[in-house]
Amino acid sequence: MNTPAIAVSGLRKTFGDKVVLDGIDFEVRAGSVFSLLGPNGAGKTTTVNVLTTLTKADGGTVRVAGHDIATEATAVRAAIGVTGQFAAVDELLTGQENLQLMADLNRAVTGRGDRMVADLLERFDLVDSARKPASTYSGGMRRKLDLAMTLVGHPRIIFLDEPTTGLDPRSRRTMWTIIRELVADGVTIFLTTQYLDEADQLADRIAVLDKGRLVAQGTPDDLKRQVPGTHVRLRFTTVAELDAAALAFAGATRDDEALALRVPSDGGSQSLRALLDRLDEHAISAEEFSVHTPDLDDVFLALTGHDTEAVAP
Repeated sequence: MNTPAIAVSGLRKTFGDKVVLDGIDFEVRAGSVFSLLGPNGAGKTTTVNVLTTLTKADGGTVRVAGHDIATEATAVRAAIGVTGQFAAVDELLTGQENLQLMADLNRAVTGRGDRMVADLLERFDLVDSARKPASTYSGGMRRKLDLAMTLVGHPRIIFLDEPTTGLDPRSRRTMWTIIRELVADGVTIFLTTQYLDEADQLADRIAVLDKGRLVAQGTPDDLKRQVPGTHVRLRFTTVAELDAAALAFAGATRDDEALALRVPSDGGSQSLRALLDRLDEHAISAEEFSVHTPDLDDVFLALTGHDTEAVAP
């Protein structure tokens, strides 16, 4: 039960004299979502290619679903599914035919392919469009069909490479729901994404890769706590209250237009209690009180020196 779905130790990969992965280490817990973030050229695609047996590593050890990728590649491939950035559907075939083709090619589903195809069409809300050519599908429908095709054979681990790139907000939300349902069923998701809010919403753990090295790992909240900038925002109804509060909190930043004061804080219960006690001591009443923490955009910038646009392909 405690065996990780993916275990990577000292993974190295070079292309010529360029070091792409410089001894990275991480583990992915079974039945969770693990997100790998990083700017262009950081080594994300190479990592996925190595883990899915498409590229051989130059050093280190990798076990996927308990199997060594170097010596048990066939067993690894039997346990995983891969959905690339661009939907790999045959546009000349219908949605149903695309799924049926995958079922026919997979020995593990011989004899029950028809039932599996019907179940997947229903699960991904593609029944009404099942007999239409995939060329007529919207971007969101193609991504759903692509993921449905990946699920043929019931992979225990799924690699999703930017699964919502180019989708409208509603289609993105639909894909998020599907991913959460897969995890609830015990599937492990390895996610790369250019949308940091997506990683924040879905990932149990995040690793940030930059120039071939992992510069941070942890839960989204863990990573946010590593970046300074957490503060309490107090808003007042009068300038006199704002003036008094600014005198009471040395180092605070005031916003005269909004009648607000930004007070540095770690956001913990003790510091919040002390802040409220100081307001009481000075007989100051705040109209609004809120705690603000850095988001993953701030984390990404602090750790890699790039803004979030650098994540995009």
